[in-house]
Amino acid sequence: MTSCTPVKTTCPYCGVGCGVEATRLPDGAIRIAGDASHPANLGRLCVKGSALGDTLDLDNRLLQPQVRVDGVLRRASWDAALDQVAGGLRAIIAEHGPDAVALYVSGQLLTEDYYVANKFMKGYVGSANIDTNSRLCMSSAVAGHKRAFGEDIVPGCYADLELADMIVLAGSNTAWCHPILFQRIARIKETRPEMKLVVIDPRRTATCELADLHLPVKPGTDVWLFNGLLCHLAREGVVDDAFVTLHSRGLDEALAAAHADCGDPLQVARICKVDPHALLAFYQAFAATRKVVTAFSQGVNQSSSGTDKVNSIINCHLATGRIGQPGMGPFSLTGQPNAMGGREAGGLANMLAAHLELDNPLHRDTVQTFWDSPRMANKPGLKAVELFHAIESGQVKAVWIIATNPLVSMPDADQVRRALARCELVVVSDISAQSDTNAHADVLLPALGWGEKDGTVTNSERRISRQRAFLPAPGEARADWDVLCDVARRMGYAGFDFTSPQAIFSEHARLSTFRNGAETARLFSLAGLDSLDAAQYDALAPQQWPQGQARLFGDGRFAHADGRARFVPTAPRAPRNAPDEDYPLILNTGRVRDQWHTMTRTGKAAKLSGHVAEAFIDLHPQDALLYSVREGELARVTSAWGAMVARVVHGGGIARGQVFVPIHWSDANASDARVGAVVNPAVDPVSGEPEFKHTPVRIEQFRVHWHAFVLSRTPLNLDGVAHWTRVQGEQFLRYELAGRQRIEDLGAWARALLGVTDSEADWLDYADASAGVYRAVHLDEGRIAQCVYVSPRPDLPSRSWLASLFAHAQMEALDRAGVLLGQPIGKGVDAGPTVCSCFGVGRNTICAAIVERKLTTTAQVTACVKAGGNCGSCVPEIRQLLLEARSAA
Repeated sequence: MTSCTPVKTTCPYCGVGCGVEATRLPDGAIRIAGDASHPANLGRLCVKGSALGDTLDLDNRLLQPQVRVDGVLRRASWDAALDQVAGGLRAIIAEHGPDAVALYVSGQLLTEDYYVANKFMKGYVGSANIDTNSRLCMSSAVAGHKRAFGEDIVPGCYADLELADMIVLAGSNTAWCHPILFQRIARIKETRPEMKLVVIDPRRTATCELADLHLPVKPGTDVWLFNGLLCHLAREGVVDDAFVTLHSRGLDEALAAAHADCGDPLQVARICKVDPHALLAFYQAFAATRKVVTAFSQGVNQSSSGTDKVNSIINCHLATGRIGQPGMGPFSLTGQPNAMGGREAGGLANMLAAHLELDNPLHRDTVQTFWDSPRMANKPGLKAVELFHAIESGQVKAVWIIATNPLVSMPDADQVRRALARCELVVVSDISAQSDTNAHADVLLPALGWGEKDGTVTNSERRISRQRAFLPAPGEARADWDVLCDVARRMGYAGFDFTSPQAIFSEHARLSTFRNGAETARLFSLAGLDSLDAAQYDALAPQQWPQGQARLFGDGRFAHADGRARFVPTAPRAPRNAPDEDYPLILNTGRVRDQWHTMTRTGKAAKLSGHVAEAFIDLHPQDALLYSVREGELARVTSAWGAMVARVVHGGGIARGQVFVPIHWSDANASDARVGAVVNPAVDPVSGEPEFKHTPVRIEQFRVHWHAFVLSRTPLNLDGVAHWTRVQGEQFLRYELAGRQRIEDLGAWARALLGVTDSEADWLDYADASAGVYRAVHLDEGRIAQCVYVSPRPDLPSRSWLASLFAHAQMEALDRAGVLLGQPIGKGVDAGPTVCSCFGVGRNTICAAIVERKLTTTAQVTACVKAGGNCGSCVPEIRQLLLEARSAA
C-alpha cells in the first residue's frame, strides 16, 4: 500500500458492517475514517470503529508458532507446529474416528476462512463437528428463518428502518450494540417525529431514551407478548387473508397455540409484568400501522426458547403480509461482523455450505460432488455447548479453536476450562499471545488480525463487503485459510491448493450456483460473482445477494418446496431454570457501549476505557438493600455453575429481582469478573443457543478491608491482591484494587507494589493512619511516573483528572499539592467520568456547559463542547444529563 492512500475495508465489530477508510501515514500511524460510499454507514463510524487505529499495535501479539514441551509453550517453526497438528489429528482420527476431532471457530473469521474450515471438516475429515461462536448469538434466528421461510433469509434491508412508520426493537440495545443503525433511526425520528419507536427490553437502556413506548417485559416472556399480539391482530381483523391464503400455511395452528395462553391481553400483561395500557397501546399501534419493522437481537435469540421467540415475531408479520416490501418485515440484527458469512459457508454444525441441508441426502451429494471430496459428514455435528461437554467426557479428543476465546464467552465457562484441561490435543489460532483460552493450548498458531487479512464479510442485510489488508503480516503470522489448507495438505487431502482468498471466494460463489434449481433450489446465490478474476475481486464493491435484490419475498414466494411460508405454533414456556430460595435473582448479560467481546482488541484503546472502566453488577436499589450490598462496593454474584465479583451500580434501568452484568471482562484483565462462569448452560432445543439472559443467581457482599487505585507507566505484579482490574490509559495503566487483609505499613506496601526500591526516589506521600488513608506519587525527573491512592472506602479521588497529568512533561507545583490533597486545585480542571469517548468529553464538562450556558438540547451541547458530534452513541446520556439539569432547576 502506498503511504497516504486510503484503503477501503470493513469494520471488524458488529453486524452493521460499516465501511472504513484506513490510511497509513508516513509516520506509521493509521488514520481511520468512515467510508462515505459504503451503503451501510455512509461515512459514519461509532466510537469503537473510530478507535480502530489505536488497536493495531503489536503488544500481546502472538508472532511465532508455539508448541508445548514439558508443560511449557516454546517457540517452534511452522513446519514443526503444523506437523504436530496434522499428525495429532490424523492419529486420533485413525484410532477413534472422525467424530473424535472438532473445530470451534468464530464470526471474526472471513468468509474465505469459514469456507475452507467447513470444507476441511465436513468433506475431508468427514465430521460435522465444526461449530462457531455465532452459535451463541444468532443461531436461534437461523432456525427461526428456516422454519418460517424454508431458508436462512433476512428479508429486509437497512433502508427499511428509514421507510418504516413504526420500528419495534425487541431485545436489542441498538444505541450501544448497533450504534450506526440507531443513528439512522434517530435521524428519521427527527425528520418524521410521527414515526413510532417501541423498545421491548427488561432493562431501560440508552435505546429507550428515543422511544415513544418502552415495554419492560419480564425476562423470558417474549413469546407470550407476541402470541398476544397475534391474537389481537386476528381479533381486530388485521390479518391479510389474501396473503395468508396464497402464500402461507399453518395460521390456524399458530393461532390455536397463541389463543391457548395469550388470548387475553390482561393476562398477557400480568405474565409479562407490563402495564396493560402500555401493552394495548403497542398492540393497537402495530395493528394500525402497515409499515412496521421488528428488529430483534440477542435479547430474543439468547434463550432456551429463542427459536420460538423468533417465530412468534415472524408469525405476526406473516399474518399481516408485512414482509418483503419497503419499510416492513422482521429483521435479525447480527452481533458479529461475519456471522452472516459464516452461515453462507456452512459454519454451523448442523448445516452445509451454500445454504444446503446436512440432513438431506441430495444436498450432501451436491456438495460432495462439487468438492469431489472422499467423504461427507452425514449427520449434524456437536453444537457449541455439547461440544465442550463431549471434550470433557473424552468423546472428542482434539479441538482446534480459531479466533475465539471460549473460556470467557461460553456459558458455564469453568466447564470449558475443565474440558480443555482434559483434551489430548488443543490447537489455538489467535492474534493474542495471552488469553484465558491460550493458556490451555498444546499448539499456538499466530494469525493475521484486522488490517492484515484479506477477504469478505457479509453484514446483517446480506451485504458482502471486502475486508482489505493495509498492514504487512507481523512476525510469522499467517491467514487462517492458509494455515487450514497447509494442515489439510499435510493430512493428504486434495482440494486445498488455494493460493489466494480470491480463489476461495470464486469456489464458494460457484458452489452457490451449482445445481441451484429444482430439488436443491435456494435463494442464496452469488451468481455474477462466481467468475471474478483477481483484479475484479480486489475491486469488489459492497453488494447484497442475490444481486440487485434489496428485499426478498416481496413476490410472496418463499424457499419451502411449495413456495409458501410457514406459521410456526409457539406454545410459550418459561426459561429452563427458575429462581428459587437459594438463587432468587435473574442474571442478564450483554455488552457495554465502548467494548467488544473479550476486549483483546478494544481493551488496547485508552479512549474506549473511559466510559465503563471495570465490570459492574447493576441491580435495583431495593434489592441492594435487601441483600446488604452497597453501590460502589464489591459484591459476588453466584449461580449453581460459578461465581464472579464486580462493583455494584444502580443504573436506574433495571426492575427488582434482576441483575445485569457485562460480558467483556476476563482473567486477562480482571481477577474474577468472567460472567460466563456464572451463566447457566441451558440451550434452545432447536437452535442450541444458550440462555445468556436468564440465570438464577444470588448476590452477597465481597468484604474487603481497603480499596485502592494505581496509575502507572509500567505494569504491576498483582500477586496477593484479592481483587483487581487492569484498564488501559493514555500513556499509563490503571489498576483498581481491593484487599481483604489489613495493611500495617501503607507506605512500604505502596513502594513494594509500585516497585520503587530506591530510597532517594522522588516520592511524595500523605498518610492518615487513623483513617486508613494513604496517597502517594512517584516522580521521575519531575514527570509523574506512578500514583497510588488507598482508602477503607471505595469513594477514591477522580481518576480522570489524575490521568490528565500523565500527558505533562513536568508536574507543576499546584498539581503536586493537588495529588496529595486528592483533588485538583482550580475550577474546571476535572472533566469527570467520560461520556463522549469520541472527543474525550467528561460528565463535569457537559454539566457545567448545560448550567452556565442554559443549554436545553443535545444539538446545543454538541455545538458547545462537541460531545455527541461524531457517532452519537453518547446522545442518550447527554439527553439524560439535560433532564437532570432541568429537574434540578
